[in-house]
Amino acid sequence: MTSDALPAPIDIYRPLKRSTFELTTAAWLPQPVDEVFPFFGDAHNLNVLTPPWLHFEILTPKPIPMQAGTLIDYRIKLRGIPMRWRTRISLWEPNRRFVDEQLRGPYLEWIHTHTFEPMDGGTFMTDTVRYRVPGGALINALLVERDVSRIFRYRLEALRRQFACTPSPKDIDVSFRRLR
Repeated sequence: MTSDALPAPIDIYRPLKRSTFELTTAAWLPQPVDEVFPFFGDAHNLNVLTPPWLHFEILTPKPIPMQAGTLIDYRIKLRGIPMRWRTRISLWEPNRRFVDEQLRGPYLEWIHTHTFEPMDGGTFMTDTVRYRVPGGALINALLVERDVSRIFRYRLEALRRQFACTPSPKDIDVSFRRLR
């Protein structure tokens, strides 16, 4: 499939649809941005950050050049149900931020912004995810928010292991809010 056949990149500033939620979490890592960002620049490191219970597998062959427009295909099992997931890197600003958006997968919308800021000799890394799910607020409350919270808490712990650090007072635990 060529990029011409894909939908246009999602405008992260477009008006919100009903039952849109946002997850935010952040961690301070003691290494500088130019050491932290390259870890995220290798899509195969998602295996390190993804909990084993998701049975995560990257299907896109190596190497995966990270840049705006890159497509990455995965396979996961969510609550035991196998599914495929495709994301596009819609924004790539090395050592600053990048955005991946779901093109195919379990969500009606999934826009994940990764931000990297120099702070106190290290890096303050923030994950912000805007998402919508089939079934709206009810399904989010019953299933999705709990699952996504577990996934991102695992991710925080995996980052601490990867960068050999402990929790920092600067860290922000996983939080959710309804945007609309």
